[in-house]
Amino acid sequence: MTVSYTLKVADSRFGGFSKLLFRWKGSIYKLLYKEFVVFMVLYALLSVVYRRLLTEEQKRLYSKVAQYCNRSTDLIPISFVLGFYVTLIVNRWWAQYTSIPLPDQLMCVISSNVHGKDERGRILRRTLIRYANLSAVLILRSVSTRVLKRFPTMDHVVEAGFMTQDERKKFESLHSDFNKYWVPCVWFTNLAAQARRDGRIRDDVALRLLMDELNAYRAKCSMLFHYDWISIPLVYTQVVTIAVYSFFAFCLIGRQFLEPLEPGQEGDLDMYVPLPTLLQFFFYAGWLKVAEQIINPFGEDDDDFETNKLIDRNLQVSLLSVDDMYQNLPPAAKDKYWNESTAQPPYTTATAAETLKPSFLGSTFDMRMCEDAEQSQLVEASPSMPRTQTPLLGRFLAAASPAISIKNFGRGGRATPHLRRAFPSPHPEDPEAVDRIEEEETEDEESRGSGPPTPGGPLGGPQSPKASKIRRKEPPTVLVKAPSSESVGAERPGGWEP
Repeated sequence: MTVSYTLKVADSRFGGFSKLLFRWKGSIYKLLYKEFVVFMVLYALLSVVYRRLLTEEQKRLYSKVAQYCNRSTDLIPISFVLGFYVTLIVNRWWAQYTSIPLPDQLMCVISSNVHGKDERGRILRRTLIRYANLSAVLILRSVSTRVLKRFPTMDHVVEAGFMTQDERKKFESLHSDFNKYWVPCVWFTNLAAQARRDGRIRDDVALRLLMDELNAYRAKCSMLFHYDWISIPLVYTQVVTIAVYSFFAFCLIGRQFLEPLEPGQEGDLDMYVPLPTLLQFFFYAGWLKVAEQIINPFGEDDDDFETNKLIDRNLQVSLLSVDDMYQNLPPAAKDKYWNESTAQPPYTTATAAETLKPSFLGSTFDMRMCEDAEQSQLVEASPSMPRTQTPLLGRFLAAASPAISIKNFGRGGRATPHLRRAFPSPHPEDPEAVDRIEEEETEDEESRGSGPPTPGGPLGGPQSPKASKIRRKEPPTVLVKAPSSESVGAERPGGWEP
């Protein structure tokens, strides 16, 4: 049975995890103690041979070999190899659990869309959900040793009630070289189509919803089959196993106590029990055993999936949902908070302190604004307010751009005299830009001469000398805003116009 300790770690407390260290079932001690004993026995044998049976010359040779083995352990990337491998195994383990088919969604759709209180309607609903459970049993027999031991033959499946004798004959008459877990799903679709023709399923939308849920259920069965078929590449498992075993083979020799090679040389402390090496073995070999245990969670280890219990649960709740609970509803009545605008469920004495905690409204609600009253005053945006400009931006604004120059300012298809008012530029005028603008205006007036009027003035007529003088006093680059939204905003939706 799966070892669950969730309640023990519900609250963080002093020594919370320490209490879990004394459990045996599902523990690392139960998983690793045999390998641990073998390592300690081999280490002790080598130590006895070195201390009692070797001559001085042989000890010198053994010391060189031991030092070489100890240096070689640093060349094996055991942490990297094991860490990546165990991460891959854990992700695969959880994905296999989420691929176990559960009939909860499917049974709700069957109960709500396959109608009929008579015997025929009841048979349809129970048969549909039984086909779904039969498909799950067939696929779990293929991947789980526990389920296969429970249903070793098809006779056991028939005796358990997942299949009738007629269905078994139909099932065995279909010859295929591949796993036939999908056959009950096809039976399901044909029976659902027949129920639609008989009016038990009242519209095509309900039939489509039923088919979608069945396809999702069948897809999980297929994923279990593929997880069992496609394993993690064997070469990767071999690399990890060889890396761990070779690392501790070097440790058996390299971590032994060595006598000084030269007379008078201070040697290492003689520790008969190499505690750091044993801890290292416990961590790394235990890491490998964890991967070994969960690489296939459909076995019979302590923490493998309880597939037989899942089969019992799925069959029981699904038949209860589509049969006894079909249109068996409690009477609808007013709830307790019918006349209350804000519902507030009661608390027990143990949880009454939670009512004193304020509701979370957002992280910025706890931010304290500046105590300076001036920073909290409301200020309306005004055209006369100065605008901050960077030196680079001011240089570009001071230049005479063709799009916003005074030369092209008054040219437009519509006369807008009120746009002549401009805000003063916060920057001083550029004398070179002003002279360049005057030259452009002079050339423009000479080119017009006595020809037809051009829309250069405010009213579309020719420029007057007085207006030209007024223009020379204006800054080279301005931003103009319409005085009101009624007069200009309707014509030019921008608000700010050149």
